[in-house]
Amino acid sequence: MAQFKFSPIKIGIRPTIDGRRMGVRESLEEQTMNMAKSVARLLEQNLRHTDGSFVECVIADTCIGGVAEAAACAEKFKLNNVGLTVTVTPCWCYGSETIDMDPHMPKAIWGFNGTERPGAVYLAAALAGHSQMGLPAFSIYGTEVQEADDTSIPEDVQEKLLRFARAGLVVATIRGKSYLSIGSVSMGIAGSIVNQPFFQEYLGMRNEYVDMTEIKRRLDRKIYDQEEVDLALSWVKEYCKEGIDVNTPEHQRTPEERAELWENVVKMSIITRDLMVGNPKLAALNFGEEALGHNAIAAGFQGQRHWTDHLPNGDFMEAMLNSTYDWNGVRPPYILATENDSLNGVNMLFGHQLTGQAQIFADVRTYWSEDAVERVTGFRPESGFIHLINSGSAALDGTGQHKDQTGNPTIKPVWEVTEEDGKRCLENTRWCPAVHEYFRGGGYSSQYLTKGGMPFTMHRLNIIKGIGPVLQIAEGWSIELPEDVHNTLMKRTNETWPYTWFVPRLTGNGAFADVYSVMANWGANHCVATYGHVGADLITLASMLRIPVCMHNVAEKDVFRPSAWSGFGQDKEGQDYRACANFGPLYK
Repeated sequence: MAQFKFSPIKIGIRPTIDGRRMGVRESLEEQTMNMAKSVARLLEQNLRHTDGSFVECVIADTCIGGVAEAAACAEKFKLNNVGLTVTVTPCWCYGSETIDMDPHMPKAIWGFNGTERPGAVYLAAALAGHSQMGLPAFSIYGTEVQEADDTSIPEDVQEKLLRFARAGLVVATIRGKSYLSIGSVSMGIAGSIVNQPFFQEYLGMRNEYVDMTEIKRRLDRKIYDQEEVDLALSWVKEYCKEGIDVNTPEHQRTPEERAELWENVVKMSIITRDLMVGNPKLAALNFGEEALGHNAIAAGFQGQRHWTDHLPNGDFMEAMLNSTYDWNGVRPPYILATENDSLNGVNMLFGHQLTGQAQIFADVRTYWSEDAVERVTGFRPESGFIHLINSGSAALDGTGQHKDQTGNPTIKPVWEVTEEDGKRCLENTRWCPAVHEYFRGGGYSSQYLTKGGMPFTMHRLNIIKGIGPVLQIAEGWSIELPEDVHNTLMKRTNETWPYTWFVPRLTGNGAFADVYSVMANWGANHCVATYGHVGADLITLASMLRIPVCMHNVAEKDVFRPSAWSGFGQDKEGQDYRACANFGPLYK
């Protein structure tokens, strides 16, 4: 099976120390190095890459007391694929002589809160140097004083270290990878007008492009692994159950035509994956160039309408590739955006990289007020809600058929997903013949309902002329409606697609004054729903990339950005905009 290959990013730990010899440095060596080892242990035990492997840390060979040791540390990190750094110290050190000077490396400093030595003084001095040099760094300082021989990491420090590291790993992992556009602009959707400067300057990614006819060429010339096609078709026959056909009789397909559609959508899935990450089996078929792929960590498929008016739609392909289970068993998702909405594709990439989970791509379709629901169904819900639905890239994990240890619905990170989890998702999904009025070339769309009571974070990037990219975040929960109410509302829209009913957490102010305001302030027709409340991690990640957050409902105490942001005023939102504009894109 082809799978995206990468050299795992490592986290560099930099123990800095007072460089004065003849007693000062010597008395601090053990304590300082123990801090570094404690941080490495915390990160290595709690963080994984998206393939499930644990993150590794690299500690400098010596404590860093001056520029020579800082340079030696930087050289070691370069040789070991370090992508972000954490500097730790219990004492005063020589500020600008010991800091991490790499302009693209996310960086944080933990200054030990003790009384014997001024770790906080170095923290402040080093951060001042970072700010003055235009190299923003994150400040980590515990709220409680610790004893000098205390090697534990306080909970508040742990939380910040882990949040910084999760976000920093995303920044470093996506750098240098590709976003592959298969096709071009779909139906005038702004997000599918791929903005190359955004990818290059903000994400450090490159853009790759192929026409959709490349899929047709590979279909016609059999540029795929036939053994895998046979395996996949057998698996589909066993596990993929067809759903309702809402088409009029003249547009319904014969059994022979349906079998041909299934064969084509399976081949499209394999071909698109091969386009993204390559497949060594193609080289044996004398297709050496095709075997390499495009080094794509994410991709988008235009589909509508130039493909779907004539050929099978991409719904099966998108849903299966974005899921964590298929005919090859459990594996990480391949991030593939419907309608080549590259901005939503980036949000899917962010969500997956932060959590290791599959993502739900959705239209932000309808706001249902309590009054409207009662008028249509006779049932009055506790609050209004937002209808999330899309025919394509909603991963089957979004059914909520994974179970946690107490039996509650969840979406697991890929390293916890079992074959049984994957099969339950399939059992609760139906594949409905594509609606002819939308997809004249046919195909199959996934139909499922997300379980209620699951925490989700809606998020979306938008690009605004004169500002650049901005990020929206709305944490909330899925809800479950009575079956007859769900059926009534479903039949008013499209009953052949996946459904998620979502209620955001309200604050009573601004965009979160009520559910309607969340819908009214959403900046595009699409969003990503990531399982869990991960808004704080997204805010930290956005600050690393210099992307301001224009809308969120995360508690202020959980907002963690570089220390330099405090120099841009006292209002958090204004700070963010001014700081991002001042420092500019990470890779400008």
